[in-house]
Amino acid sequence: MVSDFIAVLANPSAGKGRHRGLLPGVVETLGTAGRDVRILTAGSGDEAEEACHAAVADGAAAVVAVGGDGTVHRALQSVAGRDVGFGVVPAGTGNDFASAVGVPHEGLKAAEGIAGALRDGRDHRFDLARTLDAHGEQRWFCAVLAAGFDALVNERANRMRRPRGARRYDLAILLELAKVRARTYTLTLDGERRTFPAEIVAVGNCASYGGGMRMLPDADPADGLLDVLFAAPLGRLDLMRLKPRLRHGTHVRDPRVTVVRAREVRIEAEGIISYADGERLGPLPLDVSCVPGAVRLLR
Repeated sequence: MVSDFIAVLANPSAGKGRHRGLLPGVVETLGTAGRDVRILTAGSGDEAEEACHAAVADGAAAVVAVGGDGTVHRALQSVAGRDVGFGVVPAGTGNDFASAVGVPHEGLKAAEGIAGALRDGRDHRFDLARTLDAHGEQRWFCAVLAAGFDALVNERANRMRRPRGARRYDLAILLELAKVRARTYTLTLDGERRTFPAEIVAVGNCASYGGGMRMLPDADPADGLLDVLFAAPLGRLDLMRLKPRLRHGTHVRDPRVTVVRAREVRIEAEGIISYADGERLGPLPLDVSCVPGAVRLLR
Protein backbone atom coordinates (compact mmCIF):
# COMPACT_ATOMS: atom_id res chain seq x y z
CA MET A 1 0.00 0.00 0.00
CA VAL A 2 1.32 3.43 -0.98
CA SER A 3 0.91 5.74 1.99
CA ASP A 4 1.64 9.25 3.19
CA PHE A 5 1.03 10.84 -0.21
CA ILE A 6 -0.90 13.94 -1.29
CA ALA A 7 -4.07 13.19 -3.25
CA VAL A 8 -5.18 15.93 -5.64
CA LEU A 9 -8.73 16.21 -6.93
CA ALA A 10 -8.83 18.70 -9.80
CA ASN A 11 -11.85 19.86 -11.77
CA PRO A 12 -10.62 20.95 -15.23
CA SER A 13 -13.95 22.65 -16.02
CA ALA A 14 -14.02 24.73 -12.81
CA GLY A 15 -14.03 28.48 -13.33
CA LYS A 16 -15.19 27.92 -16.92
CA GLY A 17 -11.83 26.36 -17.69
CA ARG A 18 -9.84 29.52 -16.93
CA HIS A 19 -7.37 27.61 -14.74
CA ARG A 20 -6.60 24.63 -16.96
CA GLY A 21 -2.89 25.47 -16.99
CA LEU A 22 -2.68 25.72 -13.21
CA LEU A 23 -2.45 22.04 -12.28
CA PRO A 24 1.20 21.27 -13.28
CA GLY A 25 2.47 24.17 -11.16
CA VAL A 26 0.26 23.11 -8.25
CA VAL A 27 1.57 19.54 -8.41
CA GLU A 28 5.18 20.74 -8.55
CA THR A 29 4.64 23.08 -5.60
CA LEU A 30 2.90 20.45 -3.50
CA GLY A 31 5.83 18.13 -4.16
CA THR A 32 8.08 20.46 -2.15
CA ALA A 33 6.39 19.03 0.95
CA GLY A 34 8.56 15.94 0.43
CA ARG A 35 5.69 13.58 -0.37
CA ASP A 36 4.51 11.91 -3.54
CA VAL A 37 1.64 13.68 -5.28
CA ARG A 38 -1.11 11.58 -6.83
CA ILE A 39 -3.67 13.13 -9.20
CA LEU A 40 -7.04 11.46 -8.82
CA THR A 41 -9.04 10.64 -11.94
CA ALA A 42 -12.82 10.85 -12.12
CA GLY A 43 -15.44 11.33 -14.80
CA SER A 44 -18.27 12.49 -12.54
CA GLY A 45 -18.96 13.95 -9.12
CA ASP A 46 -19.73 10.53 -7.68
CA GLU A 47 -16.52 9.10 -9.10
CA ALA A 48 -14.62 12.04 -7.63
CA GLU A 49 -15.94 11.24 -4.18
CA GLU A 50 -15.11 7.56 -4.59
CA ALA A 51 -11.57 8.43 -5.65
CA CYS A 52 -11.10 10.66 -2.60
CA HIS A 53 -12.42 7.98 -0.25
CA ALA A 54 -10.12 5.42 -1.84
CA ALA A 55 -7.13 7.73 -1.45
CA VAL A 56 -7.86 8.25 2.24
CA ALA A 57 -8.28 4.52 2.74
CA ASP A 58 -4.92 4.05 0.98
CA GLY A 59 -3.19 6.27 3.54
CA ALA A 60 -3.20 9.76 2.02
CA ALA A 61 -1.68 12.38 4.31
CA ALA A 62 -3.82 15.04 2.68
CA VAL A 63 -6.52 15.56 0.09
CA VAL A 64 -6.27 18.75 -1.97
CA ALA A 65 -9.20 20.13 -3.96
CA VAL A 66 -8.31 22.21 -7.01
CA GLY A 67 -11.51 23.91 -8.13
CA GLY A 68 -14.50 25.75 -6.73
CA ASP A 69 -16.95 25.03 -3.94
CA GLY A 70 -18.42 22.04 -5.77
CA THR A 71 -15.01 20.36 -5.96
CA VAL A 72 -14.38 21.23 -2.32
CA HIS A 73 -17.75 19.73 -1.39
CA ARG A 74 -16.93 16.44 -3.12
CA ALA A 75 -13.47 16.16 -1.58
CA LEU A 76 -14.68 17.07 1.91
CA GLN A 77 -16.83 13.95 2.12
CA SER A 78 -13.66 11.88 2.49
CA VAL A 79 -11.83 13.94 5.13
CA ALA A 80 -14.61 15.41 7.31
CA GLY A 81 -14.29 14.28 10.90
CA ARG A 82 -11.05 12.42 10.15
CA ASP A 83 -7.40 13.05 10.95
CA VAL A 84 -6.49 13.74 7.34
CA GLY A 85 -5.26 17.12 6.14
CA PHE A 86 -7.33 19.08 3.65
CA GLY A 87 -6.10 21.71 1.22
CA VAL A 88 -7.91 24.03 -1.16
CA VAL A 89 -6.50 25.63 -4.31
CA PRO A 90 -9.21 28.08 -5.45
CA ALA A 91 -9.91 27.66 -9.15
CA GLY A 92 -13.68 27.95 -9.47
CA THR A 93 -16.30 30.50 -10.36
CA GLY A 94 -17.21 30.56 -6.68
CA ASN A 95 -14.55 30.04 -4.03
CA ASP A 96 -16.60 30.96 -0.99
CA PHE A 97 -15.20 28.44 1.47
CA ALA A 98 -11.62 29.27 0.54
CA SER A 99 -12.29 32.98 1.04
CA ALA A 100 -13.95 32.37 4.41
CA VAL A 101 -11.04 30.38 5.85
CA GLY A 102 -8.21 32.60 4.64
CA VAL A 103 -6.88 30.62 1.69
CA PRO A 104 -4.90 32.85 -0.74
CA HIS A 105 -6.82 33.62 -3.92
CA GLU A 106 -3.80 32.93 -6.15
CA GLY A 107 -3.53 29.22 -6.86
CA LEU A 108 0.21 28.71 -6.53
CA LYS A 109 0.32 30.68 -3.28
CA ALA A 110 -2.43 28.45 -1.93
CA ALA A 111 -0.37 25.39 -2.95
CA GLU A 112 2.72 26.85 -1.26
CA GLY A 113 0.72 27.24 1.95
CA ILE A 114 -0.45 23.62 1.81
CA ALA A 115 3.08 22.33 1.21
CA GLY A 116 4.45 24.47 4.02
CA ALA A 117 1.76 23.29 6.42
CA LEU A 118 2.60 19.65 5.66
CA ARG A 119 6.33 20.26 6.10
CA ASP A 120 5.82 22.09 9.40
CA GLY A 121 3.08 19.82 10.73
CA ARG A 122 0.57 22.63 11.23
CA ASP A 123 -3.13 22.88 10.48
CA HIS A 124 -6.14 25.07 11.27
CA ARG A 125 -9.35 23.54 12.55
CA PHE A 126 -12.63 24.72 11.06
CA ASP A 127 -16.24 23.68 11.56
CA LEU A 128 -18.33 21.83 9.01
CA ALA A 129 -22.06 21.27 8.77
CA ARG A 130 -23.34 17.69 8.73
CA THR A 131 -26.72 16.82 7.25
CA LEU A 132 -28.93 13.79 7.75
CA ASP A 133 -31.88 13.14 5.44
CA ALA A 134 -35.07 11.16 6.00
CA HIS A 135 -33.33 7.97 4.79
CA GLY A 136 -30.42 8.36 7.20
CA GLU A 137 -27.92 9.43 4.53
CA GLN A 138 -25.21 11.71 5.85
CA ARG A 139 -23.54 14.54 3.93
CA TRP A 140 -21.17 17.34 4.87
CA PHE A 141 -21.10 20.90 3.58
CA CYS A 142 -18.77 23.81 4.14
CA ALA A 143 -20.54 26.99 3.03
CA VAL A 144 -24.32 27.53 2.69
CA LEU A 145 -27.34 25.26 2.40
CA ALA A 146 -30.19 26.73 0.33
CA ALA A 147 -33.71 25.58 1.15
CA GLY A 148 -35.93 28.25 -0.40
CA PHE A 149 -36.29 30.23 -3.63
CA ASP A 150 -32.62 29.82 -4.56
CA ALA A 151 -32.92 26.05 -4.17
CA LEU A 152 -35.94 26.04 -6.48
CA VAL A 153 -33.93 28.02 -9.04
CA ASN A 154 -31.03 25.57 -8.84
CA GLU A 155 -33.33 22.61 -9.29
CA ARG A 156 -35.04 24.15 -12.32
CA ALA A 157 -31.73 25.20 -13.90
CA ASN A 158 -30.36 21.68 -13.51
CA ARG A 159 -33.40 20.26 -15.33
CA MET A 160 -32.98 22.64 -18.25
CA ARG A 161 -30.82 21.79 -21.25
CA ARG A 162 -30.88 25.26 -22.79
CA PRO A 163 -29.66 27.92 -22.83
CA ARG A 164 -26.10 27.14 -21.82
CA GLY A 165 -24.02 28.86 -19.18
CA ALA A 166 -25.16 31.69 -16.93
CA ARG A 167 -28.17 32.48 -19.15
CA ARG A 168 -29.78 29.21 -18.12
CA TYR A 169 -29.63 30.25 -14.47
CA ASP A 170 -31.02 33.71 -15.29
CA LEU A 171 -33.92 32.12 -17.18
CA ALA A 172 -34.57 29.75 -14.27
CA ILE A 173 -34.85 32.77 -11.94
CA LEU A 174 -37.45 34.38 -14.20
CA LEU A 175 -39.46 31.16 -14.51
CA GLU A 176 -39.48 30.61 -10.75
CA LEU A 177 -40.39 34.25 -10.09
CA ALA A 178 -43.43 33.84 -12.31
CA LYS A 179 -44.89 31.25 -9.93
CA VAL A 180 -43.27 32.25 -6.65
CA ARG A 181 -45.26 31.64 -3.48
CA ALA A 182 -44.54 31.46 0.21
CA ARG A 183 -44.39 27.94 1.61
CA THR A 184 -44.97 26.78 5.15
CA TYR A 185 -41.72 25.92 6.89
CA THR A 186 -41.08 24.35 10.25
CA LEU A 187 -37.65 24.99 11.72
CA THR A 188 -36.51 23.34 14.92
CA LEU A 189 -33.57 25.29 16.31
CA ASP A 190 -31.81 23.55 19.21
CA GLY A 191 -35.15 22.03 20.18
CA GLU A 192 -37.27 25.18 19.71
CA ARG A 193 -39.90 24.68 17.00
CA ARG A 194 -41.07 27.52 14.74
CA THR A 195 -43.61 27.37 11.91
CA PHE A 196 -44.02 30.26 9.47
CA PRO A 197 -44.51 31.15 5.77
CA ALA A 198 -41.32 32.00 3.88
CA GLU A 199 -39.73 32.17 0.46
CA ILE A 200 -36.10 32.18 1.59
CA VAL A 201 -34.50 29.81 4.09
CA ALA A 202 -30.75 29.21 4.37
CA VAL A 203 -28.37 27.57 6.83
CA GLY A 204 -24.70 28.46 6.72
CA ASN A 205 -21.28 27.67 8.08
CA CYS A 206 -19.73 30.52 6.06
CA ALA A 207 -20.92 33.95 5.00
CA SER A 208 -21.35 33.53 1.25
CA TYR A 209 -22.26 31.20 -1.58
CA GLY A 210 -22.53 31.42 -5.35
CA GLY A 211 -19.29 33.37 -5.73
CA GLY A 212 -19.69 36.12 -3.15
CA MET A 213 -23.43 36.25 -2.46
CA ARG A 214 -23.29 37.13 1.26
CA MET A 215 -26.44 35.37 2.36
CA LEU A 216 -25.20 35.08 5.98
CA PRO A 217 -22.74 37.97 6.31
CA ASP A 218 -21.79 37.33 9.95
CA ALA A 219 -21.35 33.56 9.77
CA ASP A 220 -18.07 32.32 11.26
CA PRO A 221 -16.73 28.85 10.28
CA ALA A 222 -14.93 28.53 13.62
CA ASP A 223 -17.57 29.53 16.18
CA GLY A 224 -19.24 26.14 16.63
CA LEU A 225 -22.60 27.48 15.42
CA LEU A 226 -24.70 27.59 12.27
CA ASP A 227 -26.25 30.82 11.04
CA VAL A 228 -29.88 30.38 10.00
CA LEU A 229 -31.76 32.91 7.87
CA PHE A 230 -35.44 33.04 7.01
CA ALA A 231 -37.50 35.84 5.53
CA ALA A 232 -41.18 36.69 5.77
CA PRO A 233 -42.90 36.62 2.36
CA LEU A 234 -41.30 39.25 0.12
CA GLY A 235 -43.17 38.90 -3.16
CA ARG A 236 -41.77 39.04 -6.70
CA LEU A 237 -40.59 42.64 -6.72
CA ASP A 238 -38.61 42.46 -3.50
CA LEU A 239 -37.13 39.10 -4.43
CA MET A 240 -35.83 40.71 -7.63
CA ARG A 241 -34.36 43.55 -5.59
CA LEU A 242 -32.69 41.15 -3.19
CA LYS A 243 -29.84 39.94 -5.41
CA PRO A 244 -27.79 43.17 -5.51
CA ARG A 245 -28.20 43.52 -1.75
CA LEU A 246 -26.86 39.99 -1.24
CA ARG A 247 -23.51 41.06 -2.67
CA HIS A 248 -23.02 43.38 0.31
CA GLY A 249 -25.01 41.45 2.91
CA THR A 250 -27.31 44.43 3.49
CA HIS A 251 -30.48 42.35 3.06
CA VAL A 252 -30.23 41.33 6.73
CA ARG A 253 -31.20 44.91 7.69
CA ASP A 254 -34.68 44.33 6.27
CA PRO A 255 -37.10 43.86 9.20
CA ARG A 256 -38.68 40.93 7.37
CA VAL A 257 -35.37 39.03 7.48
CA THR A 258 -34.44 37.05 10.61
CA VAL A 259 -31.00 35.56 11.34
CA VAL A 260 -30.42 33.32 14.35
CA ARG A 261 -27.69 30.92 15.44
CA ALA A 262 -28.03 27.30 16.48
CA ARG A 263 -25.99 24.12 16.84
CA GLU A 264 -28.70 21.87 15.43
CA VAL A 265 -31.41 22.69 12.90
CA ARG A 266 -34.23 20.65 11.42
CA ILE A 267 -35.83 22.05 8.26
CA GLU A 268 -39.22 20.85 7.08
CA ALA A 269 -41.22 21.99 4.06
CA GLU A 270 -43.08 20.46 1.13
CA GLY A 271 -41.73 20.52 -2.41
CA ILE A 272 -38.18 21.75 -1.72
CA ILE A 273 -35.00 20.07 -2.96
CA SER A 274 -32.12 21.39 -0.86
CA TYR A 275 -28.71 22.41 -2.22
CA ALA A 276 -25.45 22.92 -0.32
CA ASP A 277 -22.22 24.37 -1.74
CA GLY A 278 -24.16 24.44 -5.01
CA GLU A 279 -24.56 20.65 -4.96
CA ARG A 280 -27.91 18.84 -4.85
CA LEU A 281 -28.61 17.19 -1.50
CA GLY A 282 -32.22 16.10 -1.82
CA PRO A 283 -35.72 16.80 -0.53
CA LEU A 284 -36.60 18.20 2.87
CA PRO A 285 -36.92 17.35 5.74
CA LEU A 286 -33.28 17.61 6.65
CA ASP A 287 -31.39 17.68 9.95
CA VAL A 288 -28.30 19.89 10.05
CA SER A 289 -25.74 20.06 12.83
CA CYS A 290 -22.51 21.99 13.30
CA VAL A 291 -19.46 19.82 14.00
CA PRO A 292 -16.72 22.01 15.53
CA GLY A 293 -13.22 21.49 14.15
CA ALA A 294 -14.35 18.81 11.73
CA VAL A 295 -11.72 19.61 9.09
CA ARG A 296 -7.93 19.99 9.38
CA LEU A 297 -7.26 22.79 6.90
CA LEU A 298 -3.75 23.13 5.52
CA ARG A 299 -2.80 26.64 4.49
